Amino acid sequence: MGRAFEFRKARKLKRWGNMSRTFTRIGKEITIAAKAGGPDPAMNPRLRVLIHNAKAANMPKDTIDRAIKKATDKDASDYKEIVYEGYGPFGIAIVVETATDNNQRTVANVRSYFTKHGGSLGTQGSLSFLFDHKSVFHVKPSETVDHDEFELSLMDYEAELEAEEEEWLIYGAFEQFANIQKFLEESGLEIVSAEFERIPTDYKEVTPEQRETIEKLLDKFEEDDDVQNVFHNMKEDE
Repeated sequence: MGRAFEFRKARKLKRWGNMSRTFTRIGKEITIAAKAGGPDPAMNPRLRVLIHNAKAANMPKDTIDRAIKKATDKDASDYKEIVYEGYGPFGIAIVVETATDNNQRTVANVRSYFTKHGGSLGTQGSLSFLFDHKSVFHVKPSETVDHDEFELSLMDYEAELEAEEEEWLIYGAFEQFANIQKFLEESGLEIVSAEFERIPTDYKEVTPEQRETIEKLLDKFEEDDDVQNVFHNMKEDE
């Protein structure tokens, strides 16, 4: 999973290079979470972890507060989370996660990106077998935690630990997100950020020329303000 994470991290950092777009993306997630579970982080675990994500991205506190307030603003946009799946050129599977207040606009844009770059938009769920949907937590290392005991406890949540010097990565089942978050918080560990990842079950090799073509399509998705995340099964560049 380490290599998969590093590749995904590289793409995320590329996207997060545009700070304003980063804040817009995280802000949408915060608004959606606050609307679904309430504006109080103490009572809303999902909102609590998204605030961690915002702080990790250096998002100003007043920007975070505005995103939370939007959840109770009657005039604010009502975002819906929609997932699109399709094949890019050379048979590369692509999953596009969006948060939109205008589904017609978003689906039209997503379809046009696929079509104009030699791909095709598929039906929802058609590529689910090609990706493992995972909960991923970034945690500050702790010397007070017994590694062996900690890893055994994680198995109860269908999770595993990938310990790096600067941070611990915990990969768990998608459905176990809330349970893992609670376990980490109760263990006294500091969650730096957390997210959902779609990790390919297998990677597809491409030539440098093919990679360049596929990257053009991926960049179009990344540039769209309605797009939150993009996942694919193209093998990382060595």
